[in-house]
Amino acid sequence: MACTGLFLCLFLIEHIYGNVLLYANDGGAAFNEYSHSMAHSLIIRIVEILLFASIILHVLQAIVITSDNNKARPIKYAVSTSTAGSSWFSRNMGITGSVIFFFIVIHLYNFFIPYRIIGLAGNQNLAMITKAAFQNPYYVGIYVVGVTFLFFHLLHAFRSAFHTLGLNNKKYTPVWKIAGMIFAWVMWLGFISFPILFYFGIAGNSIVLN
Repeated sequence: MACTGLFLCLFLIEHIYGNVLLYANDGGAAFNEYSHSMAHSLIIRIVEILLFASIILHVLQAIVITSDNNKARPIKYAVSTSTAGSSWFSRNMGITGSVIFFFIVIHLYNFFIPYRIIGLAGNQNLAMITKAAFQNPYYVGIYVVGVTFLFFHLLHAFRSAFHTLGLNNKKYTPVWKIAGMIFAWVMWLGFISFPILFYFGIAGNSIVLN
């Protein structure tokens, strides 16, 4: 689960890089070129298969681990001491993960499936399609909630992954904790900026329908 999680973190970095191209004052040309090149790359296609496999495997692993934990202690402690010093989100990774998975499904339905699977978008202005989505208040709300839950999920998951891999001695634990916080904040601020800036008309003014 740690390995699939870290692989998904790499995807987040790549994904936010592509989205940043939306901020280029070029009418969406850089973002469109990047998106179209990704769609016609065999290597990217292979990575996409690995990505979807990682998502499904990550979800299945979470279900199995949760089930095993419940079977190991079917009767809960009368007084729980496991919550001391831990956040609600670190104790409910299944809930945050479920919200994120729901958001991913909606995100794929709006962008990936029409363009990469059905092929409806063709060579259209994908930057304009994205801009239109970020001007929809319902989608903006879903996006903000999804990314916020991703933030809380990453706060615990990033550090926990290295702990699972055995890199949890006194020397490295503070490093992974700080790195995890930085990564979570960068991902949250980066991804949440797109719907907010586009919705309020602060960004994307050069992107027009052509």
